[in-house]
Amino acid sequence: MFDSNEFEEAAIGEHQLVPWPRIAAVAGMVGFSLPTFLTGLEVSLAMPPWDAFWALLLGSLIIFAIGGVIGMIGARTRLSSYLLIRLSFGDTGAGIVNIAFAISLLGWFGLNINLFTQAMERLAQELFGIQLPELAMASLAGLCMTVTTLVGFRAINWLSTLLVPVLAFVTLWLIASTLGEKSFGPIMATPVEATLTIGGGVSAIVGAIIVGAIILPDITRFARTTGGAVGTAFVAYVPIQLFVMGAAGLAGSLAPNSEFLEILIDLGLGLGAVIIVIASSWALNSLNLYSTVLSVKATFPALNRTVLTVALGALGVVFALMNILDSFVTFLIYLSAVFVPVAGVLLADYLIVRKERFALENLGHGPAINLPAFGAWLMGAGFAIAEIQSWLSSPSGFPALEAAAITGIAYLLLTKIKRNLDANQTVQTQET
Repeated sequence: MFDSNEFEEAAIGEHQLVPWPRIAAVAGMVGFSLPTFLTGLEVSLAMPPWDAFWALLLGSLIIFAIGGVIGMIGARTRLSSYLLIRLSFGDTGAGIVNIAFAISLLGWFGLNINLFTQAMERLAQELFGIQLPELAMASLAGLCMTVTTLVGFRAINWLSTLLVPVLAFVTLWLIASTLGEKSFGPIMATPVEATLTIGGGVSAIVGAIIVGAIILPDITRFARTTGGAVGTAFVAYVPIQLFVMGAAGLAGSLAPNSEFLEILIDLGLGLGAVIIVIASSWALNSLNLYSTVLSVKATFPALNRTVLTVALGALGVVFALMNILDSFVTFLIYLSAVFVPVAGVLLADYLIVRKERFALENLGHGPAINLPAFGAWLMGAGFAIAEIQSWLSSPSGFPALEAAAITGIAYLLLTKIKRNLDANQTVQTQET
């Protein structure tokens, strides 16, 4: 087991570092999750096949660019994402950002258990003709995920390493079964009425993965080299994500009006469906809960980790029983609007503005709220939401990318303004 300080306000030690392929297995596990399959399916059904392909490719590359740099920062500093956010936003400002992340991750935790229980109910009925109780399944799933989280990164790493090859095989099985029903050419020539632009599709894909990319330092801080962190992001967000979303999109072309589980069952993948649901939900949600605990612990360090983990796991089960599956793509698009600007601030702060600040000893010695960071985040999120609501038109057609760029530029300008004001104030004080 790793030392307890992987959950504390501390950098991890050299003895805790592991080869980067093991870390890539954890990040790749997210790519094989049921929400990733569903996102690929939803986006592919909302636009013509080649448009969907470009949306999937561009979305994956954007996430790789963001996750690669942020993951590299984690490997260099050995700090979790929440400590990095604290260095950028200040103690109080980071508390607000971290709680927003915790709510989002806990929402994902509940969403995944919700998907798990509904899927298992459906599969049990279709395959075995039995009815499974929702409360018992949600509680059992939450218990397994909470126990894995309590052990720490080592348990999540072991579970992911074991399950990724299995899920890769199931995904190949899905592709082979789909192409056995309909060849690739006719699938790509299938006419689809576009209800989503390429930019909207990219935003949905970015929204599905963005939180994972921003919290990538939670696992890349265990990487021995910065190259390993970039390799982790590449493996997770380019080949694996494209592979999974593309497989779901191909399968969805056979029955556009059917649900993903129905498609799997119709293709004879009943066992494959069970593996996808159980394996991906368990590993992904353990990572979601792990990062939620890191977030809350970074904000409230006095809390007991074990009690906190159990309490958050139980709360996630409650979220799951609330059935929060409606408007899935809309949820993802709004996630990108809120959290892509956080990445814009973090990248601009580390790469350009205050790289020297990114060290553990600087925690607690900066302003309570870094006003330029907080102001830029609000501006970027407000711009993205205004575009989503059609109050503003998107010049490039990629709201998520524009939000990150605007946030970074706003942070640079606001930082310069604040430094000028501080300098003027210092001069006036000296003169008096």
